[in-house]
Amino acid sequence: MLRLLVVLCIITGISSFQNVRAQSGIDHWETVVYETDTWKYIVPTSTVDPAWNTLGFSTASWNTGPGGFGYGDGDDNTILPNGTVSVFHRITFNIIDTSDIAAAALTMDFDDGFVAYLNGVEITRQMMVGNVQPDYNQLASGLHEAEAYQGLYPYQFAMSEAFLDSVLNLGSNVLAVQTHNEAAGSSDLSSRAFLHVGIKSAVTNYSATPGWFEPPIIFTESNLPIVVINTDNGATIPDEPKINAEMGIIYNGDGVMNNVNDPFNEFYGDIGIERRGSSSQGFPKKPYAIETRGPDSSNYNVSIFNWPADNDWALIAPYSDKSLIRNVLTYKLGNDLGNYSPRTKLCELILNDEYMGVYVLTERIKQNPGRVNVDKLEYADTIGNELSGGYIVKIDKTTGGGIVAWNSPIGQAPPATGQLRYQLHDPDIDTIHPLQLNYIQNYITDFEYALDGPNFSDPVLGYEAYIDVPSFIDFMIINEISKNVDGYRISTFYHKEHISDGGKLKAGPLWDFNLAWGNANYCQGGQTTGWEIYFNDVCGNGGPLNNPFHWNRFVEDPDFTYALNCRWQELRQDELHTDSILTYIDELAFYLEDAADRNFSRWQILGMYVWPNNFVGNTYQEEIDYLKTWVVDRINWMDANMFGSCPNLAVNQNTINTRIFPNPTQNYLQLQFSEPVSNIKWELNDISGRIVQTGIFTQGNQFTLDLSALTAGIYTLNLYLNNEKVTNEKIIKQ
Repeated sequence: MLRLLVVLCIITGISSFQNVRAQSGIDHWETVVYETDTWKYIVPTSTVDPAWNTLGFSTASWNTGPGGFGYGDGDDNTILPNGTVSVFHRITFNIIDTSDIAAAALTMDFDDGFVAYLNGVEITRQMMVGNVQPDYNQLASGLHEAEAYQGLYPYQFAMSEAFLDSVLNLGSNVLAVQTHNEAAGSSDLSSRAFLHVGIKSAVTNYSATPGWFEPPIIFTESNLPIVVINTDNGATIPDEPKINAEMGIIYNGDGVMNNVNDPFNEFYGDIGIERRGSSSQGFPKKPYAIETRGPDSSNYNVSIFNWPADNDWALIAPYSDKSLIRNVLTYKLGNDLGNYSPRTKLCELILNDEYMGVYVLTERIKQNPGRVNVDKLEYADTIGNELSGGYIVKIDKTTGGGIVAWNSPIGQAPPATGQLRYQLHDPDIDTIHPLQLNYIQNYITDFEYALDGPNFSDPVLGYEAYIDVPSFIDFMIINEISKNVDGYRISTFYHKEHISDGGKLKAGPLWDFNLAWGNANYCQGGQTTGWEIYFNDVCGNGGPLNNPFHWNRFVEDPDFTYALNCRWQELRQDELHTDSILTYIDELAFYLEDAADRNFSRWQILGMYVWPNNFVGNTYQEEIDYLKTWVVDRINWMDANMFGSCPNLAVNQNTINTRIFPNPTQNYLQLQFSEPVSNIKWELNDISGRIVQTGIFTQGNQFTLDLSALTAGIYTLNLYLNNEKVTNEKIIKQ
């Protein structure tokens, strides 16, 4: 289904894909222009003749020198004066046989912006605003550091055979580049250009490519959706704030190939984009946060892949995770357990005409009926039921602008001694009402005091009065089965419902598992043995990034470990059955087979250690095999070492999923069953255990209990299926 923000015409995407539409059939690559060749150049002090980039232009008055050009980086052969605003340079080269060239690639190392031309036709530009030839004194739109001298691969732009047929001459040609500084007083400038050609035959007509040269990815089609993003004027995407861009998505449906020349049929529109993440930003393959926008640049809710409409999305960049699927696997399991986890779609990304590899397009965590299903908390909601819910808080790093809302009075699990810091996620600390901040802080603090107190395991006086225990059990199971080295202490989210919806604190959603599933070589993260809740015993210190005390305390409660063990055994029969997980991994790996080859051609890290790999495979299949072996060993260890016991699980075939709300309540209690039930006996007991009300739900899936005749106090609601108790819930009558 096509989702458009601004409909102009049928979008073909041709101009956006000029570089990636190069045809196959290349025998080898050769270089026709080196940076160290002799170029004609000028550092202009006035407007340059617009024809300077054409073949017939006379450069008799220009300077002559070897490339590259610049100053300040120690990588230049022709040194320009400090404070140079721009340098224009060009070189004439000879093509022997145009019919034997299938593609070309410009490799450009630059600081800070440039425009390149072939025979007067613009090839590509980066960090230069506008769509006409920039004047000599125009400044680059931002900072862009040269990359080659840092050991990084410079910018590369590929040209298709169709484009070359219309531009390239048999015989003489001219490559021209104008490079501009971000500021007149800048301390550095670089302009280093290479031109390479892909040859169809085995004939050698030019020169060998440099040792560092990598052929551009010839990307024409994929079984994955293709996401295309072009920032305004090719601007580099900053950490913040979001900059303007356009995004198009090509998706012809499951099992159908997507071609780069197909229309943008899943989405096309304006977006804001910035880098996201913490340690992941340090990798060459950057993750991004995306905001879909309307014509007036305001947030604009859209539905992508038939997901619930929203305007906040993320492009996760699996880099150190060479399986490419750890987050996808985790979120799928989280949803299988019946809890919301962000929806994901594996895709391939083209950014500013450059192939970037396999990404994961996913929802971002926020209040939304289709995401975290808590009613939105408005600024005016400061009393009663409206104040009681709609909060999403997190325990996380403060890098990337995170602000600590409050510090826990209890803190971290021993032996760690640092403070446990809470952040507000939605609403954020800049928009929340002070009364709302006070409410959620006090609620979580009361939960922690109850959990830390002498009666912590009491169903009424302890932690159970504050949290949705099943959600915490599922959260723990996923973090433990994946041995998430960041689990509990980083990217950990809690959310709270309104009293009318249950009112308790829930664990989740899950987020950021790229270092889980055996992909961390520190703090025993790669080992298949040991519990991650005891992270502090291995790596705890006085810093802020340690596990909270919550989980260590939970497993001291026999009722919690009983429920945990029962839930584990239940899930091992289906959702977390070893075969189920391994089959899904195989399905993803098969789905990614061709895309993974392209990804690792773009990012040549197979066989290389990338922090914090616990295993380094030489092939993609070896990475998948390692993941599967690790999963089997981890599950087997958990089977043998699971907390608690659940001896009657095998004989208890009576299960019933029930939602009971509001709790606390004043007069009426609602019961919702996941499916129609019949002959469910119910009993309401007072605090002494005396039955004060009883009855039978004869047929249906929703019932109402009238509690108006009862005095205020604490009661227990018991449900019986086939004379066996299946639900035991504490009810608070106000």
